[in-house]
Amino acid sequence: MLRFMPVGDSMTIGSAGEHTWRYRMWQHLRTSYDGPFQIVGPRESLYDQATGAADSYEYADPDFPRAHLAGWGEGWLHMAPLIGDAVRAHRADVLLVSLGLIDLGFYTNAEQTADNVRAFIEAARAARPRIRMVLLPVIPNVRAAEDAPFADQVALFNTLLAKTVADLDEPRSPLLLASAPRGWDIHTDTYDGTHPNASGEHRVAGAFAGAMYEAWGIGLPYAAGTD
Repeated sequence: MLRFMPVGDSMTIGSAGEHTWRYRMWQHLRTSYDGPFQIVGPRESLYDQATGAADSYEYADPDFPRAHLAGWGEGWLHMAPLIGDAVRAHRADVLLVSLGLIDLGFYTNAEQTADNVRAFIEAARAARPRIRMVLLPVIPNVRAAEDAPFADQVALFNTLLAKTVADLDEPRSPLLLASAPRGWDIHTDTYDGTHPNASGEHRVAGAFAGAMYEAWGIGLPYAAGTD
């Protein structure tokens, strides 16, 4: 049994009425992974933009394993202290991590954010020494398109993230840096310049799926849907 835990910020938790990329990943694994698997994590809800709370279960299709460790407005800074207990409690084997935009936007600079990536990795490994992790870089977003200093911080962090993955990768607990979603366009793959719409959900899931297939032979190449 292979246990996958999605970890992320608002792009991963999603909001009321959405499928989320987590749903798209589950669909992909269900048809492409030749073995038993689970989606695990301590949370199941969506964020409700009307109430400003992560208390919604109004998924576009609620009939899927909704577990995750994601939060609206949460980043590496917030997840590093939580990941050890979550991994331990849910026996996660593979972490699918999309974090960093919130950190750089509100809390930490690129170097500090990279330090929190290291703390996150160390805590996950302390809880489960053979855990694998797929890390997504900060992907194009409207703020980076309009704010040059912020774009510079994003570029620097992504460089530091790649260096961190290279430095900390080890055979017992491999780290994998995914590529940015292929063809990502903030005008057609998001509903507000940041958060994925249906097309964006498929592209994010495809980035994770493609990385795991190419590096580890997990599943098959991602076949994006059209809904």
